Amino acid sequence: MAASPSRPALYTAINFVSTLNDLDNPSQLVPLADLAGLLAHVVKSAQTTQDASAEAYALNQWGRLYDRTQQHGEAKAVTTRSLEIARRLGADNIIAQSAWQMGRIAKTRNQRSEAIGFYKEAIKSLQAIRGDLVAVNQDMQFSYRESVEPIYREMVALLLDGQPGQAELAQARDIVESLQVAELDNFFREACLDKARQIDQVDPTATVVYPIILPDRLAVILSTAGQPLRYYSVAQTKEDTERVVAAMYRSLSPVDNARDRLAQSQKLYDWLIRPAEQDNAFKDTKNLVFVLDGHLRNLPMAALHDGKQYLIEKYAVTLSPGLQLMASHSKTTDQAKVIIGGISDARSGFAALPGVATEVKTISNTLSSNTLLNQQFTGLALSNQVKNSDASIVHLATHGQFSSRMEDTFLLTWDGRVNVKELAELLRSREGDRAKAVELLVLSACDTAAGDDRAALGLAGLAVKSGARSTIATLWPVKDKAASLLMTQFYSNLKNKNFTKAEALRQAQLHLIQKTDFREPFFWSGVVLVGNWQ
Repeated sequence: MAASPSRPALYTAINFVSTLNDLDNPSQLVPLADLAGLLAHVVKSAQTTQDASAEAYALNQWGRLYDRTQQHGEAKAVTTRSLEIARRLGADNIIAQSAWQMGRIAKTRNQRSEAIGFYKEAIKSLQAIRGDLVAVNQDMQFSYRESVEPIYREMVALLLDGQPGQAELAQARDIVESLQVAELDNFFREACLDKARQIDQVDPTATVVYPIILPDRLAVILSTAGQPLRYYSVAQTKEDTERVVAAMYRSLSPVDNARDRLAQSQKLYDWLIRPAEQDNAFKDTKNLVFVLDGHLRNLPMAALHDGKQYLIEKYAVTLSPGLQLMASHSKTTDQAKVIIGGISDARSGFAALPGVATEVKTISNTLSSNTLLNQQFTGLALSNQVKNSDASIVHLATHGQFSSRMEDTFLLTWDGRVNVKELAELLRSREGDRAKAVELLVLSACDTAAGDDRAALGLAGLAVKSGARSTIATLWPVKDKAASLLMTQFYSNLKNKNFTKAEALRQAQLHLIQKTDFREPFFWSGVVLVGNWQ
């Protein structure tokens, strides 16, 4: 009698099939019948060795194999067995994958309520393992973009099919929120959010806008305190939506054709904002809070144009990673202290930022400050200042980059780089003392990584992980003089007790639009506020 395969051999076989299952046409490499035979052998061997996890994984891949060949009855049978074993084991990572597969099979059969039930189970299991990501079986570690994110998106699409009611809209909104959390967890490779608060409970004059890019439409959910959720959708394919987003992003360059820029901007305005305005949904709204999805994250919503004026000329505009907002302290910015760090000289291959010196000087004249400029702005000096100062504002004017990869998200110091996780942990170290918590983090002269369609994820990650109540950052490097003017005006506005942070930034942006030569959106719209706008 031949010896049973070892555990590593079983998982090697499962991983082999899993890799082929991810291909568009695996039968070009291996006949599907041979793959099915291999999995049947793995299942039998796993039963013999009493390796229930391997059996569940193998059955899951077998179900995928049947599903792609439209053998839905067989796919349902083996996937049901996989899910039953996973439930018995309490193996959330297997449950997530098999419940998702059962949901897809039910959707194929037009069994919508059953499909939604399975998707809910899959998402619940994903949320259960978010606090212990390293515990996911390393033999079967699944790709986030391929095996996690689609579960959330497909669930939202199911909930929004037809004419969704309030319960379905609320569920869809919550799933979008969960997707934001999952993306940030994946960015940091650890669970980084443990508190949640409804944004629409923070400010009754705010409306939260959730644009959701789905395969066949661009969906928008609106959430305003004390009002029913509203839903709008535009029949646009994902590819068409992303094409327009990319075109608008490119058109923001000041050398681009202004007519093209307005055309793209108005198109997105018509999709995202105009249906709600025509519905009088923003009647009492002062602040629009965007929980952005996908490629939209790299785009400044303030620059959307209705044909007559920019969105920022009508509302204050804020970005949020979701409902994870912590209550802001009482606003006493006129007496606030600020830590200012910056590099104006060329350093480490990065160009000089001569406007930084003016920016640092002007801010230090506006608010009480501790200043670190050029040679003084080292990683150790910044750490000491943050740990020992009671300043509620940290303003860093230096080269930096936001990326969807944590290791590529950093700020430049005189003696090297500070990684986003290091900076976040440094700032968060003061959170235990409420009186010393960072109220506002400002990152001037940073940039989103070129060619990275999720670069703004690094900004969102830092904004949340740092514990700062609010973060202001630049999506691209802005001309020195424009940046200096905007920041100077912002801090001047911030001293006005009648202005929220969002309104202080809005007024600074309006100042550039109305009273300077920097009225093109390139100069002001890339400065964004993330988090608490009050």
